[in-house]
Amino acid sequence: MFLAPSRQAVLRAVVSKSSPATAFRQFTTGPVPGGRNVVVVSGVRLPFAQASTIYQDEMAVDLQRLAITGLINQTALPKDAVDYVICGNVIQEVRTSNIAREAAVNAGLPYHIGAHTVAQACISANAAIASGAAAIQTGHADVVIAGGVETFSDVPIRLPRTIRQKLITLPKAMKKGGPLGAVRHMLKGLKLKDISLETPAIANYTTGEVMGVSSDKLSAKFGVSRQEQDEFTVRSHTLAQKAHDEGFYKDEIIPYKGSTTENGIKGDSTIESVSKLKPAFVKPYGTHTAANSSYLTDGAAATLLMSEEKAKEMGYKPWAYLRDWSFQACDPWEELLLGPTYCTSDILVRNNMQLSDIGVFEIHEAFAGQILSNLVAMDSDKFADEKLGGKKIGAVPIEKMNIKGGSLSIGHPFGATGSRLVSTASRRLQQEGERFALLAACADGGLGHACLLERYDG
Repeated sequence: MFLAPSRQAVLRAVVSKSSPATAFRQFTTGPVPGGRNVVVVSGVRLPFAQASTIYQDEMAVDLQRLAITGLINQTALPKDAVDYVICGNVIQEVRTSNIAREAAVNAGLPYHIGAHTVAQACISANAAIASGAAAIQTGHADVVIAGGVETFSDVPIRLPRTIRQKLITLPKAMKKGGPLGAVRHMLKGLKLKDISLETPAIANYTTGEVMGVSSDKLSAKFGVSRQEQDEFTVRSHTLAQKAHDEGFYKDEIIPYKGSTTENGIKGDSTIESVSKLKPAFVKPYGTHTAANSSYLTDGAAATLLMSEEKAKEMGYKPWAYLRDWSFQACDPWEELLLGPTYCTSDILVRNNMQLSDIGVFEIHEAFAGQILSNLVAMDSDKFADEKLGGKKIGAVPIEKMNIKGGSLSIGHPFGATGSRLVSTASRRLQQEGERFALLAACADGGLGHACLLERYDG
C-alpha cells in the first residue's frame, strides 16, 4: 500500500528514535509521535434497552445501520467524505460477520468506502475508535466513523458439535446409502446429551468463570462490601435518570420509533429495594446481584473522528482531541476486570500527569464491585508497590466520575459501550469546562482500556 507523505515522515521519525520493536509498540498501543491531531467531532447512540424488549425484531446490523445513519444526519456529513468505517461487535451473526461493512452499505455509504469489524470483548468500540484514530494520525484517513453494536435479543444458537459434524457429512452418506443410509448416519453413535442446543456463553473460555464470579472474587480481595455496591448502584440509576430529565442525552440519543427512553434505568431505585436481592453468582454468600451487575443490553453507537485540519476545512467545531490511549492485559484468573487500573496508570505515566489533572472521569460499570475494586486498587499503596512500580495512581474524585449515570443503569451492549463513553466524556468536557477527561473500561480475558481526551477550544 502506498504510504502518504505524512505517514512516511512519521515512520522515519519513529524508527530513527527507537528500535523496530519499540516503533511497532508505538503504532499499536498509542498515538504516533508527530502524528496529526485527531478530534472527536460528534457521537450518537440508539437508546440502550434491556434485551428482548424494543429491539427484539431487529438484527444487530440494523441497529448499527441506524446509529451510522443517525450520526450522518445529525452532523449533515456528506457520505462521500467518509474514508473508512470500523465497528465493534462481540456476539457475531455469521451472515454479517463483518458487520461494519454491511451496516455501512445499508446506511447508504458509497461502495468504495472500506470497513472492518473488531472484537475485543467489552472494549470493542474502544478498539475501533483507537484504530480509526491511528489511521487519521498517520495520514491514511481524514474522516472515520467508529462505533459498535450488540444485541442479546437475536443471538446465534447452534446445534452441538456431534450433530453439526453429522449434518456436514450427511450429503456424502445420502449419496452412498440413500435415505436409509442417511438415517443410519445420523443415529450412529448419537447420545442423549447430544440432543441439545448451544447458546453463547458469558464465561471466559480459558478460566471457565463468568464475569460475575470474577468480579465477586475481586470485590472480596479488595474489601468491597455488598452495602457499598448497592449504594453505588442506586447512585448510577439516580444520576442517569437525572441526566435524562435535564436533557443531557437529548442530542446524544437518536430516537428509535420516536422515543429516546432507555428502559433499564430505574430512577426510583433505593438501597432498601436493591438490598433485597439475593446473590446471583457466588451463592449463597456472594455480594453480586442482578441489581448491582450490568444487565443484558441491546444497542448501537457511532463516533465521528476527523483530523483537526479536515474538521476545520469542513466547518465542524469538534468536542475534544483524542490525545492518548492504552490497551493492557492482566491475569484472567485473579484480576480479570482490573484492566482499568493498569491502563490508567499507563496513561498518566506516559503523559506525565497526575490524577488531579483530570476533570472528567467516565469509567465503565460492568459491576458495582468491579468499578469499586478498581478505585480501591488505584488508591492502594500496597497495590502500587506490588504491581505499578511503586507509583500510586490516587483517589478518583467520585463527584467527577460517571455523573450522568453509567453502564449499571444505562446498560451495556458489549460492542457499543466504548463509543458511549467517548461521546459522553467529550460532551461533558464542553459542558463542564474541564480540560482533560479519562475513560477506562475492563473487558473479558483480563483486558483493559483507557484513553485521554482534551477539550477542544479552537
